[in-house]
Amino acid sequence: MYLQIYAKDKYKLEDDDGSDHSAVRLEKSVGLVSGTAMIVGTMIVILVVINCSSTKLATWIQTICTAGKLLAIAVISFGGIYTMATGSTEYIATGFEGTPSDFSLIAIAFYNGLWAFDGWNNLNFVTEELKNPKRNLPLSIIIGIPLTTVCYILVNVGYFSTWGDYVLGRYMSWIIPVFVIISCFGSANGCLFATGRLCFVAAREGHFPKVLSYIQVNRHTPFPSVIFTALIGMILIIPGDLSTLIDFFSFSAWIVPIVIPIIVFLVSLYLTISPIIQSPRMQFFYAFLFILSGFHIFIFEI
Repeated sequence: MYLQIYAKDKYKLEDDDGSDHSAVRLEKSVGLVSGTAMIVGTMIVILVVINCSSTKLATWIQTICTAGKLLAIAVISFGGIYTMATGSTEYIATGFEGTPSDFSLIAIAFYNGLWAFDGWNNLNFVTEELKNPKRNLPLSIIIGIPLTTVCYILVNVGYFSTWGDYVLGRYMSWIIPVFVIISCFGSANGCLFATGRLCFVAAREGHFPKVLSYIQVNRHTPFPSVIFTALIGMILIIPGDLSTLIDFFSFSAWIVPIVIPIIVFLVSLYLTISPIIQSPRMQFFYAFLFILSGFHIFIFEI
């Protein structure tokens, strides 16, 4: 996320100098689909071929992309720390200056933050693929989330320094966009790998069409579910940009945990109040006293 912000700012500075980067940013539309969406669609097709061909190849690519992300984070972080150690700290003091204080925007900010930290959830979808999952699954989450938090903080520190503008922006302006591409490619590969397994298991349990539970007999990959996941991804990239997709995904992911408890609460309220209104009896009062008599015991036990 932060690497993309940095790349966007870099292009903006160069645009102010009069340079044309329309080919790089691909803002022109081609019919109903933008140039960016066409490139993303092509990358999804490549990832489908990889994930349908070999599980080992997909995990190998994921390892390389993760190493590339960490290398980019190290370059930005240590460069920024060095720059601030030499006295360039003016942007740290005013880094959040001008941030909107509208309360309604806090939820949108949480959408982006929760999206960034949601990678741990994908690991639960591939438990069957893990070696010794009872040990490696919690260990990877325990290590991964704190590591991600530290990396994000360090990247922000590097971003608010002037190091990136004066060094990378002048001599190696291509390196951050390359790392952004590697990061996005790895993220898409991980999502396709994990979500494809999710659809596969859902179909195996009877929640999705049975055809999605089939496996390619020679390569042992969930071929139909990977293709199905990729098709859904291609549909989603047509109408919106990254921010729109994050908001759409986050709203969809969080509305279900809210709606279900509300429905259960309303049903419980109806089942409790309706008999009292229609036919009030002392049995209801006795039941209430019985529940209330054990309430203080429950509180003290906790």
